[in-house]
Amino acid sequence: MMNAQRAFRQVPGALRASRLITVSHTRSARRLQSTVTSSNPTHFWSTSRVLLFTAFTGTLTYLYGINDASSHLKQPSPSGYTTTPVYAKKADLERAITELRQEFGEDAISTDDEVLRNHGYSEWSSVNIDVLPIAVAYPKSTEDVSRIAKACHKYKIPMVPYSGGSSLEANFSAPFGGISVDFAMMDRIIELRPDDMDVTLQPAVGWMALNEQIKDSGLFFPVDPGPTAMIGGMVGTSCSGTNAVRYGTMKEWVVNLTVVLADGTIIKTKRRPRKSAAGYNLTGLFVGSEGTLGLVTEITLKLAVIPQHTSVAVVNFPSIRAAAATAQSVIRTGIPVAAMEIMDDVQMNVVNRAGATKKKWKEVPTLFFKFAGTPAAVKEHIQQVKELSRAQKGGDFEFTADAEEQKALWSARKESLWSMLALRREGDEVWSTDVAVPLSRLADIIEVSKKEMDELGLFASALGHIGDGNFHESIMYQAKDPEERKKVEDCVTRMVDRALDMEGTCTGEHGIGIGKKASLVKELGQDTINVMKKLKASLDPLGIMNPGKIFDL
Repeated sequence: MMNAQRAFRQVPGALRASRLITVSHTRSARRLQSTVTSSNPTHFWSTSRVLLFTAFTGTLTYLYGINDASSHLKQPSPSGYTTTPVYAKKADLERAITELRQEFGEDAISTDDEVLRNHGYSEWSSVNIDVLPIAVAYPKSTEDVSRIAKACHKYKIPMVPYSGGSSLEANFSAPFGGISVDFAMMDRIIELRPDDMDVTLQPAVGWMALNEQIKDSGLFFPVDPGPTAMIGGMVGTSCSGTNAVRYGTMKEWVVNLTVVLADGTIIKTKRRPRKSAAGYNLTGLFVGSEGTLGLVTEITLKLAVIPQHTSVAVVNFPSIRAAAATAQSVIRTGIPVAAMEIMDDVQMNVVNRAGATKKKWKEVPTLFFKFAGTPAAVKEHIQQVKELSRAQKGGDFEFTADAEEQKALWSARKESLWSMLALRREGDEVWSTDVAVPLSRLADIIEVSKKEMDELGLFASALGHIGDGNFHESIMYQAKDPEERKKVEDCVTRMVDRALDMEGTCTGEHGIGIGKKASLVKELGQDTINVMKKLKASLDPLGIMNPGKIFDL
């Protein structure tokens, strides 16, 4: 008996528990048998008692099975991926390209060296890598994208979405090679519905082209990032723009999406009502996912009514802090300005040198305002903002003379990065990055970050969508000078860390891409990143959807 007890203690815990259940089951059966033999069995075995006994024994069997099975389970990976994804070898890559060319035609799949470089390298990105995609595919429909995804899934080939190519954090680079899916042939407005104030379109429609095509409807799409941005990329990075202070960011304007998943499955995230409580918010899940969960092939967007009257004004300030403090006061007072942008002295110099407007502007910290609404409302809002500006020693408001001049002035702000790129010397690169902080900390971060940039001794400017706490730095440096690059990198890192210390974010609108993966871990913590990884693993178990972006697998 003692040997039996010693042996029992040596049995693994899960198995020992299952044997205890078995023993308990046996003893219960014996007691039940004793009861039956000591009484009338005909009266004892009623229908209800038979069902009760059956349920009891079934439960024991189930518990036994659970305990027995659990002894063989492995702990799941915190990331959802049990191993690092392994991608196709050369022979499979060649086989896939051959199959795709047979299906879509030679012109639909390019392996031209210059084309590959354009789809893996960006002159305005803060980060670039040496690896390029092995091919570029040009689908014409959602069904084409699905067939491409099925081939890539079959051979374990990474897929990288590409629309405007204007992202700044290497969002469309190809660190694991693979196929770049260029949506250039998917640039159609599918349907405009003026009465519903929405539009369905394909990913390669530019936001500026969209507004030009629908202007006669009296509607427009208000999210306005860089002039070359396309709707697909804007969805991928959950972008913002100068109008964000009044109209919000991309995520507020996307009604639904058609998405091709990693295995080629086509889904639609929801229907067209402005509000819906039907299941998970899959639309929100894909907005900002940078193509790591699926390829967006159709987008339905809400539209806004074009304002009756618009006015653009410029006012300068003695310091960058005074300009930022004015912006904070305007927001806190609740004045519904249409847009509010900040540019420092260096950026105003860029505007003058680029010759974007007829006027030569003072090269001092400046706020740009856009007012929109009825003529009476615009007049009232201008007067309110003037009073707040004077409190911070702001100069006189300067208004543009006509609609064309307004457009030219606002374009100067919109094209600030491109203007800076145009001023590069040979070997120069521009590091452009952004953060966002709570409004109460905006003046603090701008003042300190501006001081640090000036101390670099480089051509560096500060600007941003100040109305929603979004702040940008653009710094020009010699790419082949490692010490100079290190100075710039350290300056940018300090700005990002400063924003995180202020309960801000490492990116307000540029996305994570490759450039800000480490900062995202600082911001959210590894446990939160692991939840994102599990979501990706459930939709993309092979890890082929834009791998290497947002986080490492």
